[in-house]
Amino acid sequence: MSFFCRLAAWGVILVGLGVVAPRAVPPANAQTQTGTISRIEVVGNQRIEAGTVISYLTVRPGDRFDPQRLNDSLKALVNTGLFADVAFQTRGSVLVIAVEENPIINRIRFDGNDKLDNDELQEEAQLRPRQVFTRAKVRADVQRMLEIYRAKGHFAAIIEPKIVSLSQNRVDLVYEISEGPKSKVRRINFIGNKAFSDGELRGEMVSVEARWWKLFTSFDTYDPDRLAFDASELRGFYQDQGYADFRLISQVSELTPDRKDFIVTFVVDEGEIYTFGNIEVESEIRDINPQLFRGFLNIREGGTFSASGISNSVDNLTNAAGVLGFAFVNIAVDQTRNREDRTIDVKFTVESAPRVYVERIDVRGNVRTLDRVIRREMRLSEGDAFNLSKQERSRQRIQQLGFFREVEIEQLPGSQNDRIVLDVSVQEEATGSVSLSAAFSSFAAFSFQFGLQQRNFLGKGQNLAFNFSISALSTNTSISFTEPWLFGRELRGGFDIFRTDINNTVRGVRISAFEQTSYGLTLRAGLPLTEYVGLGVNYTIRSDDITPRTTGDAVFNLLLNQQSGDFLTSQLGYNLVYNTLNHPIRPTRGTRATFSQNFAGLGGDITRLTTRFDYDRFTPLWYGFVFRLGLEGGFVEGLGQPVRTQDAFFIGGPRIRGFDNSGIGPRELLVDDDGTVLDSSRQFPLGGNAFYLGTAELFLPLGEGARELGVQASAFADVGSLWDTDFEEFATTQQQLNALNFADSSQPRLAVGFGVSWESPFGPFRIDLAWPILKQENVDNTQTLQFNVGTSF
Repeated sequence: MSFFCRLAAWGVILVGLGVVAPRAVPPANAQTQTGTISRIEVVGNQRIEAGTVISYLTVRPGDRFDPQRLNDSLKALVNTGLFADVAFQTRGSVLVIAVEENPIINRIRFDGNDKLDNDELQEEAQLRPRQVFTRAKVRADVQRMLEIYRAKGHFAAIIEPKIVSLSQNRVDLVYEISEGPKSKVRRINFIGNKAFSDGELRGEMVSVEARWWKLFTSFDTYDPDRLAFDASELRGFYQDQGYADFRLISQVSELTPDRKDFIVTFVVDEGEIYTFGNIEVESEIRDINPQLFRGFLNIREGGTFSASGISNSVDNLTNAAGVLGFAFVNIAVDQTRNREDRTIDVKFTVESAPRVYVERIDVRGNVRTLDRVIRREMRLSEGDAFNLSKQERSRQRIQQLGFFREVEIEQLPGSQNDRIVLDVSVQEEATGSVSLSAAFSSFAAFSFQFGLQQRNFLGKGQNLAFNFSISALSTNTSISFTEPWLFGRELRGGFDIFRTDINNTVRGVRISAFEQTSYGLTLRAGLPLTEYVGLGVNYTIRSDDITPRTTGDAVFNLLLNQQSGDFLTSQLGYNLVYNTLNHPIRPTRGTRATFSQNFAGLGGDITRLTTRFDYDRFTPLWYGFVFRLGLEGGFVEGLGQPVRTQDAFFIGGPRIRGFDNSGIGPRELLVDDDGTVLDSSRQFPLGGNAFYLGTAELFLPLGEGARELGVQASAFADVGSLWDTDFEEFATTQQQLNALNFADSSQPRLAVGFGVSWESPFGPFRIDLAWPILKQENVDNTQTLQFNVGTSF
């Protein structure tokens, strides 16, 4: 076969492969077929230099017309993607390369896309404006964009590329997109299951069947990755029920004829139920008694076989060895299956490992927070023998600072086998906050609160806060500062400066015939007694200036006659705190209990003793639910004098939701001699000497998506009461006595409701809806809706 016949044959083959469409090759004489190439000429090129084209060839002037090398040259030019057509021609001994360049992309446009924006699609595509257009790259980009749609559940999506020709060999590339509906899981079938029903198996899966009432879930969308996870969940479920031989034979996903949904079918082979036979624990480490380690096992002889029970036992043994100082211990598990009696013998071996010491502690991820703030919370120091429980406690203490979203401590090998490096990785979160809250009630009308706080001031772990609130009743201002490590020791110190102005006017009507101005200073100090118990002491000096105002109803105002004047309070107090919460702001586990007493009488005009107790416990439940139980109580006793309103307790929202601020408890009301209320709108909270509060709150799991958005919801029930006053000692008439004793009862108040919080991009937002179930009519001030909004920095 002649050279050019072979060349034409190769061209036909390449055309059939869709690679190139070569031009016709004119006939040539035998001398040219067997001669040498004298010159190479390139024609048809516009943008690409002839030298660039020739550089891709495997032949050069002076070479013979070798069909194989010419074929390699042709393929090399085609593979560059620069040309829409390539043809080899001859003119005597001159090799002519005729090329047709691929156009340049002028613009890329997407039409019909709603679920994905242009940036998402463009990011996935490889072609860009001013690049060379090739059909192969377009097909690859279409496939990549379809994968994105399928990942989002749009398996019926269609993308058709269109080309708009322009001058100067340019084109506009337009992707016409038909997204189609999201593909759902219409049905989940099981074949081969006998021990468990289809419904029970579906309950173990994350994916759910699509139904019209499932409006707030995305788990009914078809997702191959999620179904792969479901397959592993099914396998784990069966193996935890004793089916050690369980096999998932196949998993088939079929697109329905309308191309809208999928039908998923799992074919399973359950096998037989196994129980645990002999269980042994051996140790290659001399300091570990294997018999003592048996207490850490989660399985027992004769119990139903459980794969998770074995893995949990391995974790427990690893942690127990870590507590003894063996960081990199390996637990080998040997399972012997006895098919005759369907038992499985398990042998745990604690393999040999050296006791290790902390060589170095590395801290990373902290941008604002100083290293020393993190390191001082570590319960392990460089050079200490490693202890896993101390490592976990260190992680918990760093998390309790409230400065970090995530805290991880990883064990890395040191420079020697008996050395370990602790890598502390933190992910900082906003510790500064600006909070705004507003509320409206029938009693106090509109109230507003503004707060500015930095919990990690200058990255030193210091707390600096400013709070301001104003309502129709009062104005409060305070500034606080806390240094957690005073003088470089684990000694907490701080102060509070405060001022309160009370005018007792609502909607232009004075509800009590006095005004009050209070200001003062509190000094605080604290130190740890044990790892979880701390002691705090405080001293407060406060001045109260109470000014009476003459009104027509002065006879009904106790405070006008007995509590006006200037008073100085000098108070010393202490508190004991037990705290095992895993996070100071968003705890999900642990307990915090506080007992405190304050004695006023170290000089000044007031003598009294105030006692309080607070208790909060957070318990994680199944499926992501978290239950909170809160209890609070207190009692104040005057020592040789009655307790004034300023020193009494006041209870209301938000401590007992559903009621206004100071919305429950004894009131001063306008009544007649027999105790009948003459005007319920004219009332003033007097406070009480004793109170109790209780809260039961259930935090609801809203799914991974809500957790990533910072959305949290809870249902709650709040109960409480406030009672017991000393004001009857001030009454001079039966009418005054009736007014002062009205609503002085320990009758419980109860409210139920739900709340939603959102860590929005604009700051934290919370709204609570609560409905009082038990209340004292014509006395308590209720508040159904309360919202708070703020921002963090």
